[in-house]
Amino acid sequence: MFPDLSPPDRRARPRSRFTPVADTLFHALRTSASRVNTLRTALGIFILAGAAVAVFGTWAFAELAEHVREGGTQAFDDAVLTWIGQHRSERIEAVMLEVTFLGTALTVMVLTGVAALFLWLTQHKYSAVLLLVATVGGIALNNVLKAGFDRPRPQVITWGTHVLTSSFPSGHAMSAAVVYGTVAYLAARLERRAWARVLTLLTAAALIALIALSRMYLGVHYPSDVLAGALVGFAWASFCMATLEGFQKFARRHVPAAMRDERPPEA
Repeated sequence: MFPDLSPPDRRARPRSRFTPVADTLFHALRTSASRVNTLRTALGIFILAGAAVAVFGTWAFAELAEHVREGGTQAFDDAVLTWIGQHRSERIEAVMLEVTFLGTALTVMVLTGVAALFLWLTQHKYSAVLLLVATVGGIALNNVLKAGFDRPRPQVITWGTHVLTSSFPSGHAMSAAVVYGTVAYLAARLERRAWARVLTLLTAAALIALIALSRMYLGVHYPSDVLAGALVGFAWASFCMATLEGFQKFARRHVPAAMRDERPPEA
């Protein structure tokens, strides 16, 4: 008989009672990875992910809206606006007026039109349609929500701009989340380098935050208004983005190459 020359640690290592579970999980993940490129699985994953984000955003918005209706956020909302009013300056207010203009319906529609035209002419037709649907759908959804909640505008500090519609949710915050978030996502898809994608997304996030802040600084929205607008905006935009990815997978399998909306190759 030959001596057992296998490493001692292997012979002495007890088999963990969790090993069958780990093996099962590993095989399941490997099987999923091997099937992820199939059309049905890819479509399901992308659409399910978008739906999950939309459901979470809707749930978070509903919870916040319930607290707003019950007056649970009123003390906090008033306190924040009171603090802002005590620290206002004419110079910053002038800057905020310029920033808030970036979230108006006219501005976002012009931006959407220009970006969609560019995408269409560069053969990114699905992306162009996504941007138009996301923008128009977001504006329509915001109008429905405003009419449903009909929350009066805050009267805590003097307004720095003119407003006509109700307060909840913030149309500026929602439009910014939808349009600038979607444009940043589409731009990031075309970037060849990871750092450029990150920079694009961070720039959009900062712009959205500034627009939301401008509405509070000018005294025309409560903090809960802008938070609600951002939640719904990101939920709607995320669903649209995930749907685009699903259609992209479909196009790569069933649409001629000349009609595809492809990403550029990785650097």
